[in-house]
Amino acid sequence: METSLQPTVMKFGGTSVEDAHAFERVARIVQSKLDARPVVVVSAMSRFTDALLASVDAAAGGDAEAATRSLGPQFERHMEVARNLLGTEERSEVWDAVETAKRKTSELLRIISQHPVTRPPLQDEIVSYGEQLSALLLSSLLTSNGLSARYVDARLSIVTGEEYGNASPIYEETERRTRQELLPLIEASVIPVMGGFIGASLKKATTTLGRGGSDFTAALVGACLSAREIEIWTDVTGVLTADPRVVEAARTIRLLSYSEAAELAYFGAKVLHPKTIQPAVERHIPVRICNSRAPEEAGTLVCFETEAAPRTVKAIAHKTGITTVQITSGRMLGAYGFLRAIFEIFDRHRTAVDVVTTSEVSVSLSLDDASALPAILEELKRLGEVEVEQGRAIICVVGEGLRSTPGIASWVFSNISDINVSLVSLGASSINLTFAVDEPHVREVVRRLHRAFFEQESEDERVKLAS
Repeated sequence: METSLQPTVMKFGGTSVEDAHAFERVARIVQSKLDARPVVVVSAMSRFTDALLASVDAAAGGDAEAATRSLGPQFERHMEVARNLLGTEERSEVWDAVETAKRKTSELLRIISQHPVTRPPLQDEIVSYGEQLSALLLSSLLTSNGLSARYVDARLSIVTGEEYGNASPIYEETERRTRQELLPLIEASVIPVMGGFIGASLKKATTTLGRGGSDFTAALVGACLSAREIEIWTDVTGVLTADPRVVEAARTIRLLSYSEAAELAYFGAKVLHPKTIQPAVERHIPVRICNSRAPEEAGTLVCFETEAAPRTVKAIAHKTGITTVQITSGRMLGAYGFLRAIFEIFDRHRTAVDVVTTSEVSVSLSLDDASALPAILEELKRLGEVEVEQGRAIICVVGEGLRSTPGIASWVFSNISDINVSLVSLGASSINLTFAVDEPHVREVVRRLHRAFFEQESEDERVKLAS
């Protein structure tokens, strides 16, 4: 693709299109980006996907009529946006699409209630209407506002396997079809608007991409089109230095590396999931996280590599509800294959391990999901003595160059010297220091560390200015 035709992919999440006012904001944002040749990816209106999934549950329980009735208010939300914002021609088109969606979802729910075995593929088809209607609404609004825009069915571009609910893209075919569908529109200065999260198998069955699917769609489309940038528009101004529900003084991080963003996402920062931006990472395409309610703010730019922060640390993430497991055995001393035996047990029970630390005779690890723990413990007890602690929290201090910066660990722990710390991991990654505390202490630990690394810096600057 010619450099001048490199588009900017703009993805808008569900809260960015939750009602008529939100749709208006999005339309203004897109209009302000015309020079960047926008390609728009949009999620379902907030709460609509949950309602669609709940209707499938009701139908699977045998009550298709109640399932259909439950969706009435959700479809009405789309009609209301069309009534408030669209011209006569565009409004009629959206209303027809909503009526078609109501009829088809009703038919599909009835089939599920009568034949529950059909649920996986039909659920994906039902859920896809959230993104389809949202994208049609937005493209119609842009057209009503005098812009050249066109709704593109994402199932014509995103080609996947047949793993319903969490399908994997077939990359080569997705790239071929995405370029075939979108390049002519971009070259003609038409704004393509497509739903995220949805695709289709080679047999043309509707599929969905799973958690973070709309971000994944944006990254796929951006990679296929060699985009200059991918913008993820949400309801927060980028990635913050800590959870703002815990730290009121949390502030936006202007620049993150892909690695830093991945660590923060894994350890609790929910703005960006590392799997979803992988296509962008592989093509070195920057990803910007923006706030649709404050579009004038720059947000956070995630790119291939960044400079270290002045105090090395970029952010503090945390995750609660953690269980720690310690396996102790004298057989570990000088033995090999012991760790493999432990991890094979977790693998058999499909349970992911977050943090691991080892000594000569013990292994300690943390689990986010402990649902399979009783069965796991039965097997672990054959290897050694097992101790379990629940109600723990993991804290992750993140920043490029952290491992090679002298004094970081001592500075962290000196600020929380009166709080018991365990499961310390430093060196497994060059960009994080991870440790566990009892869950009741996690908020205090995060606040203290944030003051030490970020708020004290601001205080120092104020003192300099005053002097």
